Amino acid sequence: MRETPEQPAIAQRIALWADRLRDMSASGLYHSDNLYDRERYRQLQDLAIEMLAVATGEAPAALEPLRASVFSRPAPFPTCDAAIINDAGEVLLIQRADNRKWALPGGATETGETPAEAATREALEETGVRGEPVLLIGVYDSRLRGSASRHHLYQLVFLCRLCAGQAPETPSHAHEVLASDWFAEDALPADLDPGHIRPIRDAFRAWHGEQRAIFDPITRINGDA
Repeated sequence: MRETPEQPAIAQRIALWADRLRDMSASGLYHSDNLYDRERYRQLQDLAIEMLAVATGEAPAALEPLRASVFSRPAPFPTCDAAIINDAGEVLLIQRADNRKWALPGGATETGETPAEAATREALEETGVRGEPVLLIGVYDSRLRGSASRHHLYQLVFLCRLCAGQAPETPSHAHEVLASDWFAEDALPADLDPGHIRPIRDAFRAWHGEQRAIFDPITRINGDA
């Protein structure tokens, strides 16, 4: 069946509903001691997995391993990205292995580290390049950035400079990327990840001297808060 322009938007809506059910079920299972309530929250979790399967085209069984990790966690997921720009005005980008699009290096935070540490760790793991955070560029909501993520993310992006005297290292997570390279502001790759287009633009604005953190305004997404 040919995909219509409306289908991606519908799938994104269903994924968001599934993520909200995930959040409610995870919060309920965390706080409730009532046997009957817990059973209802587990059923809500089942429904969230089924809806996510519909939205992504994946089999429910393939999503089942997420029950113990992703679906047990309430609240949106924080991710941190590093916009490393060198003295020549070039930003370091990776070509993601999952969707083959170019993006800022970054990923999920780990317990015990600051957001800035998470951003630079992820960049080092994916590219072998060490960056030093100098400015918070912004906090972005994945729902407003065209992100293809299955889950609601808060994306924290940091402007970084190259660590002086540090030679590139061998990436420890090279399997997550197809390639990495430096790009000038006026020569960015055409196939940028939609969720990274605005953060990359804001990163260059910050590099040029505009030290104003960006955040998404209070708004509603198609009727949802």
